[in-house]
Amino acid sequence: MNFIKRYFKIFIGVAVLILAVVVFFFAQRSSTLETSTLKDWRAAPIDRRISAIQIMIGADKDVELMVACVDKMASLPESGKMMVRDAASLCYTGNQLKQSL
Repeated sequence: MNFIKRYFKIFIGVAVLILAVVVFFFAQRSSTLETSTLKDWRAAPIDRRISAIQIMIGADKDVELMVACVDKMASLPESGKMMVRDAASLCYTGNQLKQSL
């Protein structure tokens, strides 16, 4: 009887560890909009888009312009697999070049 209790406790412990790993894995997979693709960008509400741009550029300047730029990139054919951060980086670089001219 003591033998069964010991292995039952080990089984429960292993099951809890596996459950913790699975929960951690799914928590890591649930990404924010900043690390998503442009496919997810199109489905996101405007307030989430604005906050994502503010996080990525680290400023409140030209946020609407940046959101419009990423929206435009998301509307291009076959752009759904592009990362939002890459699109925002291109938009930010273009905006900086435009301002320096």
